[in-house]
Amino acid sequence: MACRDEIVTYADALLDAARWPEFAPAGLQVVGGEEVTTLVSGVSASRDLFVEAAARGAEMVLVHHGLFWRNEPLVVDARLRGRLEALFAAEMSLVAYHLALDAHGELGNAAQLARALGTTPGGPFAEVGVAAACDPPLPLAELVARVAVATEREPVVLAGGPPEVGRVAVVTGGGGYELLRAAREGFDVLVTGEPEEPSAAAARELGITLIAAGHHATERLGVQALGAHLAERFGIRHAYVEIANPV
Repeated sequence: MACRDEIVTYADALLDAARWPEFAPAGLQVVGGEEVTTLVSGVSASRDLFVEAAARGAEMVLVHHGLFWRNEPLVVDARLRGRLEALFAAEMSLVAYHLALDAHGELGNAAQLARALGTTPGGPFAEVGVAAACDPPLPLAELVARVAVATEREPVVLAGGPPEVGRVAVVTGGGGYELLRAAREGFDVLVTGEPEEPSAAAARELGITLIAAGHHATERLGVQALGAHLAERFGIRHAYVEIANPV
């Protein structure tokens, strides 16, 4: 058993959450019980996730995408009410880290995905991503196959780069807009979640390949790594719950 506030304070410091100000608060978003024995992690806040977490006896839920976003109305609608009711009924706390989790050099989404691909992270790219290397260089088809295995998703491939891949930029989620920066900085491939409409032509014209495997699918690893780390650090149970999302 661990103290809720000690877990949150530790995670805030570990991820340097204060460095990443956003509209939604990083860290504790909904206050539940003070003691935690079981932590459930998931990619995004949803009623389905909270109901499943409660069924597993969780006192705390950890997500990458939390409850509050800048472009949403400040009203407790049926969606938000249902989520809050599920949390309140089980006395569960909700903890969320967005950009801070994307950017972390060890536990972050980009770093975890880069390692899952068998590449070597070598520093930051575009603030919340990582620059990675294939040593020795990989055939593009092999990297695409590794992305499919790591994300359990057949990715969209917008080819324009070399057939052998040496340098890979990884920005998970909606990072397709970083294609131009990746090309400018000499990367052979950008691995991300979502492409943008101009990406196909830009990839051909700039000599870079974009591999997009889905926003959700590319952001599953960071929250699992953080959840496992917190469980080990505080001696509590951890389980990741997958709520299917094709986006």
